[in-house]
Amino acid sequence: MPAAITVSLEPAAQPEVIALIEALDAYQIPLYPMESHHGIDMAALSAPNVMFAVARDGQGMAVACGAIVVGPEFGELKRMYTLPSHRGQGIAGALLARLEAEAHARGVRSFTLETGYLQTDAIGLYERLGYRRCGPFGEYVDDPNSVFMSKIVN
Repeated sequence: MPAAITVSLEPAAQPEVIALIEALDAYQIPLYPMESHHGIDMAALSAPNVMFAVARDGQGMAVACGAIVVGPEFGELKRMYTLPSHRGQGIAGALLARLEAEAHARGVRSFTLETGYLQTDAIGLYERLGYRRCGPFGEYVDDPNSVFMSKIVN
């Protein structure tokens, strides 16, 4: 990760962060049918059980974001996105590590995520970071457009 990048927990409801989430939606919405979209909205990202992290460059610009929704059984990774101009620099890994560390400090030991099968770079990142494919979890149902992954941290 570039030295100038910082990752911190921040509110999701900020103009720069909203722009990142809109860019994520603009990318994903055309790829999958609506019933295969499982993003959460700004109100849900602002809930007390959600940890939201933002990666910022040396000028303070938001370049990546992600969240973990902490539930009674697991923490679910949501809304991970890095600007295309900043990919391949280790930012997403640092962002995910920060989120996992914060959730782990709050007692979360099991992490889950759902992503689209066309997100091969994201799937590769998650696999490199210890996530393994699994079946649907929580309220998800089997979906050929979805890849479900989980990770246990002691």
